[in-house]
Amino acid sequence: MKEKVIETAGKTWRFLGQNGQTSVSQLPKVLKEKDEVVLQALGWLAREDKIDYTVKNRRTFVSLVEGELRAFNAVVYNMNEEITSAKTAGNGKLKAKK
Repeated sequence: MKEKVIETAGKTWRFLGQNGQTSVSQLPKVLKEKDEVVLQALGWLAREDKIDYTVKNRRTFVSLVEGELRAFNAVVYNMNEEITSAKTAGNGKLKAKK
């Protein structure tokens, strides 16, 4: 169970990085996970100070804190750089890592 919560925390972090502020009630649907697992994953991320909670019209929303959003964008940027380098080195074809 702990592994599933950790995996879901990672999925949640990536989803929030890509999509921004999201309703807590929507997360289980978009992540295709059980409510209880998503809530535990949010607790995990909250304990690590990776997310912010906001209440609007009695609905609770979560988003990555600024530092985590920067970290997410850095990961995406580095992945894009690696893909570009691999394409350039291989004349447009990705090479498998050994």
